Amino acid sequence: MKKLFFALSLMAAAVSAQAGGLLHNTNQHIAFQRMMARGASNEIDAVFTNPAGIAFMKHDGWTLSLNIQSAYQTRDIDATVMTPAGMGLFPNDTYYKKYEGKTSAPVIPSVYAAYKTPKWAISGFFGIVGGGGKATFDYGLPLFDVAVMAGLYQGTSSLAPLLGGPITPDQYNIDGYMRGKQYIFGGQLGFSYKFNEHFSGFAGFRVNYFTGNYTGHVNATANESLVAKLQQISLAAPQYASVLTPMMAENGLAHIAIDCTQTGWGVTPILGVDFKWKGLTVAAKYEFKTNLNIENDTKTLEAPAGFEEKLEPYAHGVNTPSDLPSVLYAAVGYEFIPDKLRGTVEYHYYDDKHADMAGGKNKELKHGTHEFLAGVEWDINKTFTVSTGFQRTDYGLSDKYQSNTSFSCDSYSIGLGGAINVSENVKINLGYFWTTYSDYKKEMTAADGGYNGVSSALPGTDVYSRTNKVFGAGVDIKF
Repeated sequence: MKKLFFALSLMAAAVSAQAGGLLHNTNQHIAFQRMMARGASNEIDAVFTNPAGIAFMKHDGWTLSLNIQSAYQTRDIDATVMTPAGMGLFPNDTYYKKYEGKTSAPVIPSVYAAYKTPKWAISGFFGIVGGGGKATFDYGLPLFDVAVMAGLYQGTSSLAPLLGGPITPDQYNIDGYMRGKQYIFGGQLGFSYKFNEHFSGFAGFRVNYFTGNYTGHVNATANESLVAKLQQISLAAPQYASVLTPMMAENGLAHIAIDCTQTGWGVTPILGVDFKWKGLTVAAKYEFKTNLNIENDTKTLEAPAGFEEKLEPYAHGVNTPSDLPSVLYAAVGYEFIPDKLRGTVEYHYYDDKHADMAGGKNKELKHGTHEFLAGVEWDINKTFTVSTGFQRTDYGLSDKYQSNTSFSCDSYSIGLGGAINVSENVKINLGYFWTTYSDYKKEMTAADGGYNGVSSALPGTDVYSRTNKVFGAGVDIKF
């Protein structure tokens, strides 16, 4: 059962980024949604994707941008647990159930601003740079259910002569619910300088503020037939009443609950360069690792006696590391037809293995995250622009990294959309992208401690799957 309470407190990781590394959101502007590869941009979205490129913006003066996105995800777990033949814990010695999780972020705002002169520019950005939504499992998670079922079976084995056998899942009802909400707000400020007609640089920083809330419970209540049996035994053998009576109450077989809010902040130094030669652009941005500790404000933390030590890291006031990794962005863009047709290829590397996570789980990754992007954009005329793009993400996942409360899946995304130049100074952007994930199968044998460490006698598998769809609209305004 100890594994259950440790995992329950990791609910903080239930909400993850929509596009980007394990902890980052890179889809901050609608131009990204419709093209993906924006690392060679010198429009207003470059404040985030290529800040050195702001020095090459065509417009001198103020440029502002407001973007609103809506993201919807599913996160499902197909759980299968096996028991030794004849054990009697599960019918046919097998437990299978699909647990469906839903994540929604109806409104994800981001705001950009830049003031440019012929030689230099100051720019700023505010958005949700990590997290960005809620993950809800209305019927709990398999790890918790299996741990409760196994714990009740083992814990009532001593009562088997009295009850006619240990308590099994057909004798009680489990009520499980898990919800995580997580946001990392980021405010960026920086300075870009154009050294000559070919080269510019950027230096700046981003302040990140983490806030999250994680609530959940797992309750087990005896069904009518078990209550009737316990009542009969209590009447026939009153010496056992003090043990059996509490088991008849609501949630009397098991009760676990958590309500924990976490907050923290950290600063990310950022450097960038941009080189241009005729129609060619080569650009790069480097974000340094952000030391980020999150502190617990715990209102509820309830579990059976004897597990206090395991719960201590998640008690009120305790700090947990949740660093944002250093990131390298590199892009090459080319204008095939000047002011008409352009394309970009791009690479991102997130050094996740060297960013501290709760429990040191970052060390279980095979490597940092690799992302490969490509996109094209075509100005049909002075009014309409269309674009599309592609992104492939490889996280370096491993079985020891993946868990019910924090899992990721390698993926590829496709974006498309366009822009409408309403006037010389106003542009409307529209975009949509979806992500296709590769299912991840985690197999757990007796040597691994069984199903998620519940018991070596219970081997099993989890199959993790996800979906993701993001819609957005925004407006860029020049002054």
